[in-house]
Amino acid sequence: MTAVPSDVPDLPPPADVHVVALPLRTRFRGLTVRETLLVRGPSAWGEFAAFAEYPDDEAVRWLAACYEAAYGSWPAARVPAVPVNATVPAVPADDVPSVLARFPGCTTAKVKVAERGQSLADDLARVAAVREALGPGGAIRVDANAGWDEAQAVDALRALAGAGLEYAEQPVAGVDGLARLRVALARAGVDVPVAADEVVRRASDPLAVARAGAADVVVVKAAPLGGVAALVALATELRESYGVLVTVSSALESSVGLAAGVAAAAVLDAGRAEGLATAALLAGDVTASPLLPSGGRVPVRRVAPDPALLGRWEAPPERQAWWRERLTRVHGLLAARGGSAA
Repeated sequence: MTAVPSDVPDLPPPADVHVVALPLRTRFRGLTVRETLLVRGPSAWGEFAAFAEYPDDEAVRWLAACYEAAYGSWPAARVPAVPVNATVPAVPADDVPSVLARFPGCTTAKVKVAERGQSLADDLARVAAVREALGPGGAIRVDANAGWDEAQAVDALRALAGAGLEYAEQPVAGVDGLARLRVALARAGVDVPVAADEVVRRASDPLAVARAGAADVVVVKAAPLGGVAALVALATELRESYGVLVTVSSALESSVGLAAGVAAAAVLDAGRAEGLATAALLAGDVTASPLLPSGGRVPVRRVAPDPALLGRWEAPPERQAWWRERLTRVHGLLAARGGSAA
């Protein structure tokens, strides 16, 4: 899918590798701390942030994206900043205004729903609070992270549609599941577009969802796809060959990794809100100047960590060892493939 410049660089020396554990403001994706590994290269800093449960062969693309940033270059941006959406975790409805306050100027919000241990009533209250805060002109996206089965998704989206949804992200699991759900929603008269995320992020064939007609929108992330160049190529093919819209999102990285998604969105310049304001979900970042939204936009720029913050958020020794061993293994896989993350 992408190739690291000059094939694969040597394994970075220990002094250029930093493992951090960044606290989150609110539990998100089941996490309260986001662990990630940063690499200092000759071009800039890169980030290797494949989630801990991902196997090595799936993490290869994430490392290719890290090396693209650290050792290579990104395509030239077409705009200096990109519009972004607020992200509302599965918080109580009363907490929604304080969450949205972290995303100044954002008129689009992505709202987490189908949280384990919560009910549809919780989702309805949260989405209603977002609608009240944004007003009638704001756009709302919901993200279920495949938390519903098909029948639950139809019922839930029928109930949530009254809030006026731009789309529902990954309401059910699998490409086939999304395709069946689109048919079921049409039969039920529920006019909510469907977006695909996990079935692209973790797919060996990211175009399968488009060929199956399983989504109206595809959510793409730079790291899981192998980097900025790979994301731009995929997004262009989705748009030109399949007429599918794309939203560029983050993988809950630090501002170092987030910069890659912003760079990709600035090349595509879709003019729609992207899911790239997630630095606001972190209670700690590796830079004193994180990529936070202002006026509903995030600027396009590289980010270099502050040494003091690398020290402050340094992961415990056992987690540093785990990440460094993982880096060595995944580096070996990438090298064995000649730099190809496909």
